[in-house]
Amino acid sequence: MPRRHRRAGADRPAPRREGPGGGALESGPLGDPDDYHVRRVPGSRAGKDYRCPGCDQVVLAGTPHVVAWPDRPGGDDERRHWHSGCWSGRSSRGLTRRWS
Repeated sequence: MPRRHRRAGADRPAPRREGPGGGALESGPLGDPDDYHVRRVPGSRAGKDYRCPGCDQVVLAGTPHVVAWPDRPGGDDERRHWHSGCWSGRSSRGLTRRWS
């Protein structure tokens, strides 16, 4: 069966905004007014364990995940590693622990 051609702009995701600090800019967790730089890390590049602020569980080494930090001066010091699913669900729940 031949492929159907899509109309230009139909059912396409919104373009990702690139921030000056690298990574796409996305909205932050529930209740946080800042935008966040977001980078997706493939499992082959994930060499350490991290604690996910979304679920307070460990993001194991070798697991694909998301790194996010606030888009503000000094925000890169607040960089955190999230499970991909926790980052995707951030708009429906807040953080389980303080980002300190």
